[in-house]
Amino acid sequence: MENNKKTNKKVGIAIAVLFGIGVLWGTYKFVHSLSHESTDDAQIQANMSPIIPHISGYINQVYVTDNQFVKKGDTLFTIDDRDYLVKLEQARANLAAVQSQVSVAKAGIGSYQANVGVTKAQVSSAEGNIESAKIKLWRATNDFQRYENLYANHSITEQQYEQALAAKQEAEQQVKVLQDQQRARANQKTAAVSQTNISKKQVAVAEANVKSAQAVVDAAQLNLDYSVVTAPIDGQLSNVDLQSGQFVSPGQSLFYLVDAHKKWIVANFKETQLEKIKLGQKVSIEVDAFPKLELEGAITAFSPATGARFSLLPPDNATGNFVKTVQRLPIKIDFTNANDTLVMNKLKSGMNVDVDVHLK
Repeated sequence: MENNKKTNKKVGIAIAVLFGIGVLWGTYKFVHSLSHESTDDAQIQANMSPIIPHISGYINQVYVTDNQFVKKGDTLFTIDDRDYLVKLEQARANLAAVQSQVSVAKAGIGSYQANVGVTKAQVSSAEGNIESAKIKLWRATNDFQRYENLYANHSITEQQYEQALAAKQEAEQQVKVLQDQQRARANQKTAAVSQTNISKKQVAVAEANVKSAQAVVDAAQLNLDYSVVTAPIDGQLSNVDLQSGQFVSPGQSLFYLVDAHKKWIVANFKETQLEKIKLGQKVSIEVDAFPKLELEGAITAFSPATGARFSLLPPDNATGNFVKTVQRLPIKIDFTNANDTLVMNKLKSGMNVDVDVHLK
């Protein structure tokens, strides 16, 4: 009986101790919950840049391997560039041809402008000759009128009258010939000016063709440069499933390059936890893979919608079978001790973490 009493007493003490521990633990968790919000629905995120070729072609050589660390600008692989070299040479030859057309068109402008200058001088000379011929016509007309009156009075001979008439008619014909020449030269001047304007337009068209041909050259050079695929950022590669001779197409995602420096956490808090969570609040972070790491962060952004809204098939609560489910809102948390490169290199995108937000 005494042994039973001792056993019962020990059990009672054990139960009391366990009950006390439970009360203390519950009290601690309650007090902790007043100034903290936590969740284990959180993962590490990082920028994952897909390596996508700009041009099509056959892989010439691969310079990297699976999971390799690379620096920005490092060559990842090259594409056979022989076709693009040929296209570049063709584009350059076409550019040289259209540039020569500009020179020819500009030379035509100079020639027609010279003709315009000569024609202007000839027109000016013709105008002077016409004025001189008009003076001679005026004098011959006056002489004829005097001789005509004298001939009517029989003061001169018929021969003298005919000589005055012939002189007048010759002066009239000379004025007409010079005027016809002036009109012809004016027409030549107009034609030369028109040809000059046409040549100027031809130069403008040729210069536009040069710009177009230069654009083709630039595009060909750009495609040639794209035959060497380089790393856009510092980071670590995923599986590089490439081999020499493989054909790739523009827009084809070949593998990924994960940013080695910038990492953050996306924590999905229940909507019932969001009342006191604010931007800038301190966050304690525990990584499942490295529980001894002491990491800190701060809240930097709230998602504009719950995770369900961004799913492939968002729920439709108007279908008649509605069941209320607590939604979760993604919250971005940036590391505040991200300067420790060794620590950051240990963290991989997708790792699970526990976060504890300090509300006060």
